[in-house]
Amino acid sequence: MSGNREASFHRKTNETDISLSFSIDGEGKSAIKTAVPFMTHMLDLFTKHGHFDVTIDAKGDTEVDDHHTTEDIGIVLGQALLESLGDKKGIRRYGNSFVPMDEALAQVVVDLSNRPHLEMRAEFPTDQVGTFDVELVHEFLWKLALEARMNLHVIVHYGHNTHHMIEAIFKALGRALDEATTIDPRVKGVPSTKGML
Repeated sequence: MSGNREASFHRKTNETDISLSFSIDGEGKSAIKTAVPFMTHMLDLFTKHGHFDVTIDAKGDTEVDDHHTTEDIGIVLGQALLESLGDKKGIRRYGNSFVPMDEALAQVVVDLSNRPHLEMRAEFPTDQVGTFDVELVHEFLWKLALEARMNLHVIVHYGHNTHHMIEAIFKALGRALDEATTIDPRVKGVPSTKGML
């Protein structure tokens, strides 16, 4: 693996203004400010459980709704994750994590394959958590997977509290990505018979 495994991005559109820095080899430190409080909470959990260091300053047109801000955070975070992986030499590539949150159980499986895909199986009992539209969880995860060019599978096995179910997803996402991005000294080059990822 060559270079520091970190990246910074700034994305400014007519709808959002997002500055983000991401470090794979961190300590779980976050300095996250977004215009979407529920996403701020979820991203703090993701950072802590992934042992990443993340700073985000995200402003957006939340007077319309939370869609643009949530989507664009996923885009920028995905771009930063991809860049921070560099040549991907020595990484484990795959990660899998089960996380319980009270009555809810979520599983996240990732493959840092350069083949973007999101497969999500979750039936949330409510459409909103506070003022946050639950459908935006899928939007965030899809844009994250697309921009990070990873295969991302999310399964909520069961649960009845929507907040708990989403919280379990974000914790499991952090833990699965921590496993997938870990350098394994047994891996020579990239972990693929193709010779590239």
